[in-house]
Amino acid sequence: MKSSYFKYLLLFSSILLTFGLFAASSLAKMTKDELFRAIEKYSEENNREPIDAKIDSVWKAIPGYNGRTVDIEASYKKMKSKDNFDEKKIVYKEISPKIHLEDLANQPIYRGNPQKPMVGFLINVAWGNEYIPGILEALEKHNTKATFFFDGSWVKKNPDVAKQIKAAGHEIGNHAYSHPDLQQRSMEETKVELVKTNQVIEDTLDIKPKWFAPPSGSFNETTVQVAEQLDMKTILWTVDTVDWKKPAAAEMVNRVMSKVENGSMILMHPTQPVAEGMETMIKGIKGKGYTLGTVSELMSEKRID
Repeated sequence: MKSSYFKYLLLFSSILLTFGLFAASSLAKMTKDELFRAIEKYSEENNREPIDAKIDSVWKAIPGYNGRTVDIEASYKKMKSKDNFDEKKIVYKEISPKIHLEDLANQPIYRGNPQKPMVGFLINVAWGNEYIPGILEALEKHNTKATFFFDGSWVKKNPDVAKQIKAAGHEIGNHAYSHPDLQQRSMEETKVELVKTNQVIEDTLDIKPKWFAPPSGSFNETTVQVAEQLDMKTILWTVDTVDWKKPAAAEMVNRVMSKVENGSMILMHPTQPVAEGMETMIKGIKGKGYTLGTVSELMSEKRID
């Protein structure tokens, strides 16, 4: 009798233990399911659709911008050891647009994508070297890269300064050879200006520019077409410092800061106001939450969030 009692007691204990293990396993599975669902919910709220490059009636060619989607499986694997949702461990995958900048017809570019929180400095160099050291110093101090557009004749006369700018890690573009009014030039004359500049830049710096900035912003359809034939895109600007009028540095900075937004390209030259105001501009732009980058980085579809 006693033996049967213990037998049933052991059987009952075994059933309870089995049930307990099953319940614990189910609870763990439920917890994991909850984590998976939390990641799925986050994905639904934080996925972004890609934006195609397009031709705008005002801004002309505008680059595209990658979308993003949460990699749910990869995110889950990163979080499952602690079985706890952690936004910092979310893994994203970027989604490319269907239409890219290179797919568009020949058009100038005035800005980056309005959804990309990045701003670029365009520094056109055709004469004047005295303020370049101060500008380079401010850029280096704040780990900021700009795109310098070189006049070919300037490079010819100042190869060492051109090399210094390149050595500092800045991007180099084409600004024609003799600061011409390209709106008044023929296709052949325009081609000579651009080819000659590319050649002197390649000979001096061993790089081939892929961006072209027409002097004084003067261009026509032929200008853009010639640049395209030479594998360059024509770059204009969104915000003008008007530094050539020699405004007070503070006045110039305020003008820029009042207009800067996602995708802005800020035009400037190696002048005193720029040298004096560069650091303040950098701090102000970064303080507004923008990243500063080169034209290539601004035109890139790569996300920066």
